[in-house]
Amino acid sequence: MPNSGPAAYADAGARPGGTADGRIDTASDAGPAGGLRFPPAFGWGAATSAYQIEGAAKEDGRGESVWDTFSRTPGRTRNGDTGDVAADHYHRYAEDLDLMRDLGLRSYRFSISWPRIQADGTGPANQRGLDFYRRLVDGLLERDIAPMVTLFHWDLPQALQDTGGWESRDVANRFADYADLVFRALGDRVPVWLTINEPKTVVQNGYLTGHHAPGRQDPDAAYLVAHHLQLAHGLAVRALRAGGGTGRIGPAFNLHPCYPADETPEAARAARLYDGYENRLYLDPVFTGAYPQDVLADLGPDSRMVRAVRDGDLEVIAAPVDLLAVQYYTPIYVTGDGGTVRRWPTSQADWQQIHPDGMYDILTRVTREYGPVPLTVTENGLPTPDALGDDGTVDDVARIAFLRDHLSAAHRAVTAGVPLESFHVWSLLDNFEWNEGYDQRWGLVYVDYPTQRRIPKSSAHWYRRVIADNGL
Repeated sequence: MPNSGPAAYADAGARPGGTADGRIDTASDAGPAGGLRFPPAFGWGAATSAYQIEGAAKEDGRGESVWDTFSRTPGRTRNGDTGDVAADHYHRYAEDLDLMRDLGLRSYRFSISWPRIQADGTGPANQRGLDFYRRLVDGLLERDIAPMVTLFHWDLPQALQDTGGWESRDVANRFADYADLVFRALGDRVPVWLTINEPKTVVQNGYLTGHHAPGRQDPDAAYLVAHHLQLAHGLAVRALRAGGGTGRIGPAFNLHPCYPADETPEAARAARLYDGYENRLYLDPVFTGAYPQDVLADLGPDSRMVRAVRDGDLEVIAAPVDLLAVQYYTPIYVTGDGGTVRRWPTSQADWQQIHPDGMYDILTRVTREYGPVPLTVTENGLPTPDALGDDGTVDDVARIAFLRDHLSAAHRAVTAGVPLESFHVWSLLDNFEWNEGYDQRWGLVYVDYPTQRRIPKSSAHWYRRVIADNGL
C-alpha cells in the first residue's frame, strides 16, 4: 500500500483554498475564490454506510450480517479488523449530527442496516432498530439537513445468505418486503431513497475476486447475483409507489469510464465490452428495459444469469425512477486483449487512479445516453495517510486538492447541461473500510478509534467554506 498521496497533489497547500504551509485559510470572502458557483440550493453533502460506522453489532435486536461473518473469519480483513465497534455512531449519532450541522451540510446520505430491522431478513420490523433510524432522521431534519437513505449497502442478513443469498431469487422478494417496512416507518420524513448501493461491487468483489462478503469466486454465480440485485431494486421502487410513498427513489451505481488504452481497433472493441460489464449491465436495464446484448452474448446462453431472466423481470427493473446516484472513483484503461493498464497516479487505494476528467466524462455520458434524469453524486473521495499532528490537527492537503479538482469537473458537467442536484463526499467519518479494515482513512473527520474522539481535518474546514460559498 502506498504511504503517501499522489505526487500530482504534493503542492496542494499552495493552491487556492490553502496557504503555502498547508494550513486552510478560513477567512471569509465575497464569493468562491475560483468563481465557480453551483446552482442555488445545490445539495452539498457527505456519505456513510451502516456497517462501516455504526458498531453496536449485537445490540437492540440486530441480527448477524454477511459482513459480520466475513470480517470475523481469519484472514479476510486486514489486521483481522471488524465493524463490531467501527466509529460507534450508533451511540454517538447526536455528536455526529452536530458535526454535520457545523460543517453546513445540506444533505446526508446514510444506509440502513437490514439486519437491524429484520434480524433474519424476514418477518415484522424490529422496533428498536426503526427507532434508531427515526431518531437519526428527526435529528437531521431538526438541523435542516435532508436525509438521503440507502436501503442496502452490502450488509445482507446472514440468515438469508444461508438460504442462498443473492443467488436466490427469493431474496429479491425479501428485500422488497424489508423496503416496504422501512418506507412505512420513515417515508413521511425521507425525501430521497436509494435502493441498492453499487450492485457491481457486490458482483465483482463478493463473487468474482472474493475480497468482500460473502467471499466467493464463482463467475457464473456472480452475474446471477447481478440480475437478482437489479430485480430487488425494481421491486423496491414498486413497493414505494404501491405504498403511496411521496419520496423520490433511484439506484446508486459506481460508474467507471472505460477508455481504450491505445488507438488500435482491438483496444476499442475490448473497451466497449469492458464498459458493458462495468456500466451498461446496470444502467441499461434500469433506463432502457434491456440488458446489453454484447454482455449477454459474451456470457453465453447457458449462463445462470441469462437463464434466470423471466418474463416481466425487465419491466420490473425498468420501473421509472426519479433520480440516479452516481459514484465516481477511477477510470479504467483497457488493452486490446481485455487487460487494463494505469495511466494516472493512484491514491493510497492502489485500484484508484486519480483522473478528475473522468467525473466529467461519466456525468455527461449518462445524460447524453440515458436522458435528463436528475443526478446526484453520492460518493467521491480518496484515502490519505492521515495522522494527528503535534498541534492536534490533521492536515490532509491531498484530499482538498482531489475534491477541488473533482468538484471543478462536476461544475463543468453542470455547465454542459447535466442536471446534477447534489454532491456527497465519501466519507463524513473515517470508518471500517471493508477488507482493508481501519488502515485506510477516507473521512473529512478523523476518528481516533481508541477514544472515538472526532477531529475535523483540514478538508472539513475547507469543505465548510465551499458549502458556505456554494462553489469554489
